[in-house]
Amino acid sequence: MPHASQIVECTDPESPHAFDIIPLQPRNGALDAACPVCKGHGQWNLEIDLVSFRSKRAICNHCQGAGWVETGDDPHGVPDIERDAAGHPRWYTRIEQDVPEKS
Repeated sequence: MPHASQIVECTDPESPHAFDIIPLQPRNGALDAACPVCKGHGQWNLEIDLVSFRSKRAICNHCQGAGWVETGDDPHGVPDIERDAAGHPRWYTRIEQDVPEKS
């Protein structure tokens, strides 16, 4: 039996229902500021049903889903996957160094 639904599409993190039912990510000691794109959530709704609260989500590319970003120029590790010579996945930590934006 079909259920009632009221589906809303969100185009970006600025959409009215983009952060419905998505909690803020906990800040760990290595990250300094809430991500300017996702505002600390790490993801947002691409589509949400306001009746059942089922949703499709997008991971923030700026903070890789952490919700928080480094504000200094220290290198930090980001979990990543690459393929080895035989084509098998290999999990590793990629080191990135962000350049702070000047205002």
